[in-house]
Amino acid sequence: MKRVIIFDTTLRDGEQSPGASLNLNDKLTVARALEKLGVDVIEAGFPIASPGDFAAVREIAHQVRRPVIAGLARASEKDIRTCYQAIKFARRPRIHTFIATSDIHIKKKLQKTKEEVLKIAVEAVRLAKKLCPDVEFSAEDAGRSDFEYLVKVVEKVIEAGATTVNIPDTVGYTIPAEFAELIAGLKKRVSNIEKVTLSVHCHNDLGLAVANSLAAVAAGARQVECTINGVGERAGNASLEEVVMALNVRRNLFGLSTDIRTKEIYRTSRLVSTLMGIPVQPNKAIVGENAFAHEAGIHQDGILKDPKTYEIMTPDSVGVPESRLVLGKHSGRHAFNRRLEQLGYRLSKKQLEEAFAQFKILADKKKYVYDEDIITLIEQKMRSVPEIYSLNYLQTSSGSGIVPTATIRLKYKNQVIQEAACGDGPVDAAYRAIDKITRMKPQLLDYNLRALSGGKDAQGEVVVRLSVSGRTFVGQGISTDIIEASVRAYLNALNKIFINRQGKAPRSQVSL
Repeated sequence: MKRVIIFDTTLRDGEQSPGASLNLNDKLTVARALEKLGVDVIEAGFPIASPGDFAAVREIAHQVRRPVIAGLARASEKDIRTCYQAIKFARRPRIHTFIATSDIHIKKKLQKTKEEVLKIAVEAVRLAKKLCPDVEFSAEDAGRSDFEYLVKVVEKVIEAGATTVNIPDTVGYTIPAEFAELIAGLKKRVSNIEKVTLSVHCHNDLGLAVANSLAAVAAGARQVECTINGVGERAGNASLEEVVMALNVRRNLFGLSTDIRTKEIYRTSRLVSTLMGIPVQPNKAIVGENAFAHEAGIHQDGILKDPKTYEIMTPDSVGVPESRLVLGKHSGRHAFNRRLEQLGYRLSKKQLEEAFAQFKILADKKKYVYDEDIITLIEQKMRSVPEIYSLNYLQTSSGSGIVPTATIRLKYKNQVIQEAACGDGPVDAAYRAIDKITRMKPQLLDYNLRALSGGKDAQGEVVVRLSVSGRTFVGQGISTDIIEASVRAYLNALNKIFINRQGKAPRSQVSL
């Protein structure tokens, strides 16, 4: 097998990142992006975890047709049957069941014997096989498991009907040479290993998730479980973009390929980052804002003479916009639409008119409009939610020796409601005024501000994370005025809260 299967678990393991909760519409948006990216398997969630997770997995199974749609289930009858009910309408469903095999997990967490765990694993796979032809089994904490016991478990679950066996480094404990030896040892010792696809799932606690995954592939693994931007519990998972581009750039070494459409990587990375409210670090490989930036004079000289001197892949190959300055207020529809197509967007005539009108408004505020601005404009429309409360007027005052105050007018149905408040700063004052109008007092968990492009007139993107009754809601706001961006982000999160209370899932207003 000369192809590596890319199993994406952004919607399951990735969503377990603290504060990264996604609603149903967000999950569908990410799943469609993953389908366009070309992943082979989407682990859509953990159906038994909550009614919301079950509903999201079921909707993805109904609507996303090309990839395999997997659901996670513990090795118990209730989990497995619930999982099947969520995925059964997928064109290619998969039940992914697991149980721990390391001594510390068996004794401390499960409080069972090895024989009991082996029996549970086999029975779980047999039940899953009766429901679904495609069954994946994971030996949780395989990286710290007794090798002889692991061999026995793998052999028995294959006999029971598993089609994929996953070897997770659940706590990111192993190092590449050690993990490669484990995979090679299983291929050599498990008598029926040729009947299954051997998979790996590595965590990044020591910063080695990608290195361990690639070492496992070199040793014979043919499925890699990973996430966009490496999101996941604790230090995260193996980063999909890094694994894929390593196999792509070093194809002469690995002799392996994937079906990933690499030009969709940057766009997908940005989408996941925004929806989860988790910024991508600037020096992140492949998708960080500095990944293709060159400041040192020697590097710049080399790049100008031949980009290959310092770039082992082109920005275009992963969908990073090469052109920094592209459009201004004098640009017409044709130029705007052409640039959208170059960035990977196809809009209907109506959608183009709406987007172009928003572009013109932005171009009047900014001297230059960058690719990042255009991408943000389109992605914002894709993720827009109905505005129960919308901003009608904003005025703030602050300065040295002045008590910061804000006056806010919000439109609610056919009313315009105004309030004023003081605060520790103009943003705090604005948020307090909004709380008066909406009669809400959510807890602000996180506030993040960044510039979307270069220049003094760059748009500011604010992402806030609010907590209400134990649930987390992420809001995003964008404006050349950072106070306005802050207010729009807060309102975006509040509108999600109100929509959630009404039992309505926000729908995308633009289908791309």
